[in-house]
Amino acid sequence: MADPAHTLYLVHVDVDLDQHPDPAPDLVPLAPGLYLTESSRSRSQLYHAIKWRLQPQRLLVAPLADEPKFKGMQPGALAWLRSRRGDGRQ
Repeated sequence: MADPAHTLYLVHVDVDLDQHPDPAPDLVPLAPGLYLTESSRSRSQLYHAIKWRLQPQRLLVAPLADEPKFKGMQPGALAWLRSRRGDGRQ
């Protein structure tokens, strides 16, 4: 199971991380500009860390109470989500 001290966040940022000189490796892409991440930081700490690092014009950081359901997102996103569970659920 995921570490209870970690929170799953949905992040929307208007920066192309593929073109950024210092990309955020902890952001798992779902679609252009849309990411998942898991962090022990508070929402505010994560928001400011992304803001300072990427300097976007638009940024949204939202904690998720549960894993999102999705279809048609970037390859590997669902596998990452499942791997963080550690409980064998599919």
